[in-house]
Amino acid sequence: MINLNTVYILAGLMFAGFAIFNLLDRTNPRRLVNFIFWMIYAVTFLIGSELPHFVTGCLAIALAVIAGTGKLGKGDNDNLKPAAVDKREAGAKRFGSKLFIPALLIPLVTLGGTLTLKYVPFVDHQNVTLISLVLGTVVAFIVALLMLKDSPLQAIRAGGQTMNTVGWAAILPQMLAALGALFVLSGVGGEVSALIKNVIPLGSPLAIIVAYTFGMALFTIIMGNGFAAFPVMTAAIGLPLIVHQLGGNPAIMGAIGMLSGFCGTLMTPMAANFNIVPAALLELQDKHGVIKAQWLTGLILLVVNTVFMYLFVFRF
Repeated sequence: MINLNTVYILAGLMFAGFAIFNLLDRTNPRRLVNFIFWMIYAVTFLIGSELPHFVTGCLAIALAVIAGTGKLGKGDNDNLKPAAVDKREAGAKRFGSKLFIPALLIPLVTLGGTLTLKYVPFVDHQNVTLISLVLGTVVAFIVALLMLKDSPLQAIRAGGQTMNTVGWAAILPQMLAALGALFVLSGVGGEVSALIKNVIPLGSPLAIIVAYTFGMALFTIIMGNGFAAFPVMTAAIGLPLIVHQLGGNPAIMGAIGMLSGFCGTLMTPMAANFNIVPAALLELQDKHGVIKAQWLTGLILLVVNTVFMYLFVFRF
């Protein structure tokens, strides 16, 4: 059976590969710390479901301590050396727009898999989209290797170098999603629901929808990730008010609600892996340059998502 555990094992093996290449990188003075960090992260994917919750929690704390103390580092990047730069530029001229083929394959295979794999008996139908996404990534990886005639080990090594450049921000989405789940378990959703009920007119579907979509964006701005905001706002407004009270379609509510949260991602420095790290990688003079360039787009899309939810969530 191909299920979430299969996805986790593939992810764990990839991060374990990053860890091993870090350990072997003698140009990195902090290679041992990097190895420990990425190997801990790999372990959470490989055997996290088998570990006691206390042990998993300790591993998460260890990751936070390593990241918080700023002990991660990176070695000399071969890709930045003149010979490597010349080779890369020559390859770019040779392949041109064909370089986008592997990237475009990921959404295409994901869409195709989402529509077809649910009919395959040995695939977990409850997680078919995530499985399709991983399948698309694997297909793109293989196609890229065939196109560029490169080795898988070099690809993993280069991926590890990129992860070292991004650093601890690379694991923020998973950590913040876990934080959202903890908020729900601790009753934050119920408290938010009680507060919302005292503020908005419960007889107005439009007011409830605006509270949900804009609340998703606001919580994302505060927490830095739509996956962290989603369980809180859905438990507070989405399920009790839009679905149960007004009879809205939960699939439409969830899909547009998540997109509304992603609009908040475009507006916040808390989403460091999306907005701050790219500015650093591109060596922008203004570290908030990415946010300034996209906040208006995020706001416009948030209004559009709100309109779409109002038009469709109660009609399908």
